[in-house]
Amino acid sequence: MHLAVIGTGYVGLVTGTCFADTGFRVTCVDIDENKVRILRSGKATIFEAGLEDLLQRSVREHRLSFTTSLPDAAEIADVLFLALPTPPGADGAADLSFVLQVADDLGAYWSAQKSRRYRVVVNKSTVPVGTADKVRARLEAQGLVAGEDFDVVSNPEFLREGVAVADFMKPERVVVGTSSERAAAIMRSIYEPFVRQGNPILVMDERSSEMTKYAANSFLAMKVSFINEVANLCEKVGANVDEVRVGIGLDSRIGNKFLYPGLGFGGSCFPKDVQALRRTAEEYDYDFQLVDAVLSVNDRQQQKLPRWAAERFGGSLEGRKLAVWGLAFKAKTDDIRESPALSVVRSLLDLGAELTVFDPEAIDNTRRVFGDSLRYAGSMYETLDGADAIVICTEWHEFRRPDWDEIDRRLAHRIIFDGRNLYKPSRMAEMGYEYYSVGRPHVTEDVLA
Repeated sequence: MHLAVIGTGYVGLVTGTCFADTGFRVTCVDIDENKVRILRSGKATIFEAGLEDLLQRSVREHRLSFTTSLPDAAEIADVLFLALPTPPGADGAADLSFVLQVADDLGAYWSAQKSRRYRVVVNKSTVPVGTADKVRARLEAQGLVAGEDFDVVSNPEFLREGVAVADFMKPERVVVGTSSERAAAIMRSIYEPFVRQGNPILVMDERSSEMTKYAANSFLAMKVSFINEVANLCEKVGANVDEVRVGIGLDSRIGNKFLYPGLGFGGSCFPKDVQALRRTAEEYDYDFQLVDAVLSVNDRQQQKLPRWAAERFGGSLEGRKLAVWGLAFKAKTDDIRESPALSVVRSLLDLGAELTVFDPEAIDNTRRVFGDSLRYAGSMYETLDGADAIVICTEWHEFRRPDWDEIDRRLAHRIIFDGRNLYKPSRMAEMGYEYYSVGRPHVTEDVLA
């Protein structure tokens, strides 16, 4: 069986590489000639743990290839996964133009062939409810017959950036949305190597599959916003959110995942998917108040650190030098899409601060956004020279165990605004730091000369 993956962004590249590593012949398609050239050389175009080694092996062993030609892939593939961008519009609705254009192109190519054979078109992108129907309609508009020439399947991804390869290779579940037994059988055969430990392949209708993706991400986003609200209340009443989250997380009905307070959620999935779910509710005239609250809390949470810093320095950050640690939306990725760190950076700049920033992987991506308005450091310690405080925005492991002697030598004042709760307030107090963290008692001893 030959697979094609259309689009080599985050989802597409992980999907194609992991399928190829399992033994499938895979052709990945992208319109970006430079990206295709880089991928052909065996170099990954995103930072994801373990991905490049798998990519190099599959390219070397001729299981994985890359092309800019959609017709070439459409000709040889039995199953085509659409892993295309669906960015949110101004109203929060997902933009399906890339997905529908590829559906048009595939339909035009296949309908022009003298002989036809059956293929499965799989929506791997995160798409609104009803997208499978739209893709099917576009293919039928070209004269193709659903059930004979093709079937459309919804197969949402549930990959976590930083551990995406592991998630793909050993999924907790595989969701397949189709009303076709023939397509369902093909999808089961594709995913059987990945679920040998007994995790389920769930086959449901297309619309339920599409809704499952949005519902899952929105529920997890809701947990993030909920624990952030609890943390904010803990600050008011003098409680410690670290103790609270353990106390509630041990309840099996709640669980301990996504109960870490901080700057809110970001990345390519949660913000976009929650907005899209809200938009879907609006289209069906449903007032989804809980989703509105999730987004409102998240927006407000990203302003905590700038507000703390401004209040600490007398209401203005004019002339203040701050060291920012972390730019990616989470550790183990170079992805800055919807990163809370960038929201913090923008607010600090607006307040007049001079920022020196560092991230182990996301510097180049950040430079494309902010240009010369930031100073970019080559190490976490280089950010500290003459800085009035440290602002921590991403939970990279190297930030957890820093060289405190090096920090003391370089940092002008022992002040830390920690948006990821990396350190214990009691330890910070012992070392003489003024330490602000989320949902825990602040160490507010005056250390500013």
